[in-house]
Amino acid sequence: MTKNFANRISIIEAEALELLDKAHSETELEEWRIAVLGRRGQITTVLRGISDLDPDSRRTAGAAANQLKIRLQAAFEDSKGRINSDETVASTGTSDRIDVTLPGRKVSSGSLHPTTQIIREISNAFNTMGFQVLDGPEVELDAYNFQKLNIPAHHPARDMWNSLWIDRASESGEYPLLLRTHTSPMQIRVMEKNDPPIRVIVPGKAYRYEATDATHEWQFCQIEGLAIDRDITFADLKGTLEEFARIIFGAKRKARFRCDFFPFVEPGAEMSIDCFKCDGQGCRVCGNSGWIEIMGAGMVHPKVLEGVGYDPQLYSGFAFGMGAERIAMLRHGIDDIRHFYTNDIRFLEQFK
Repeated sequence: MTKNFANRISIIEAEALELLDKAHSETELEEWRIAVLGRRGQITTVLRGISDLDPDSRRTAGAAANQLKIRLQAAFEDSKGRINSDETVASTGTSDRIDVTLPGRKVSSGSLHPTTQIIREISNAFNTMGFQVLDGPEVELDAYNFQKLNIPAHHPARDMWNSLWIDRASESGEYPLLLRTHTSPMQIRVMEKNDPPIRVIVPGKAYRYEATDATHEWQFCQIEGLAIDRDITFADLKGTLEEFARIIFGAKRKARFRCDFFPFVEPGAEMSIDCFKCDGQGCRVCGNSGWIEIMGAGMVHPKVLEGVGYDPQLYSGFAFGMGAERIAMLRHGIDDIRHFYTNDIRFLEQFK
């Protein structure tokens, strides 16, 4: 590359950058681009002049001219960004530049879902009483969901659970399958694999084919409890569940047990607590009765014990089940179970 050509490139670059610094609007910037980088601009003129050089100098001169074009193009983009930023500030009074002297913004953090929170709280309550927390399959065999729980095929008691059946056999070839309607099948699975004493709770999802309204969902979370040992009585059931009610709803809570029917317990009971809003005097929350039902329970049926190989003459036990969302609704005054599943951030933020 000749010395004259190199000097020419240096002069063009210096003059172009000087003119670029004087451009203060998009119009002036576009005029500069046409004059310097356009099809008939200075860079194009320089590139055409390379053909006049001797063959040994053309390669070096061409590389130098291309590097000049790259540098001027980069300078043009920088100036374009600067002018756009200045115009934004002038029109809106704001700037995209970071002011490092400003205080930092608080980072929004997530939190556990209210259903998860109440499940953990309930689990911790029973942990303190020696219960172990287990999990189980959500796709269940008819044998575990019904038959081994003293609900044989075609028994009218099955009408208590609106089942969602799966038209496919299990891996073992057993049939039919369904989405479990309650977490009670884990009673059988636990007893089949373990000898007494047993103290477990099983939180998990359950599914039922029913209409959705303020108090019903087709998918919900249930918490099952089971205790098996020698000489367990209904008094043990009452004492355990009364202690749970005091931990969750307050130390002053009273409990009431009334007869109810569940095929896998005998006797069965419905457990209620005195209303924590009116202290049993009667209000809208308790339907003016003074009591709020929170779960079903009972003594494990002897046929269920026999079915898993336990001797009902030696062992007895109790079982209970509650809806996690129902407990949360009572605790927090929530009037519609559908709030738990709509993912409304305004609802969820209340439980941070």
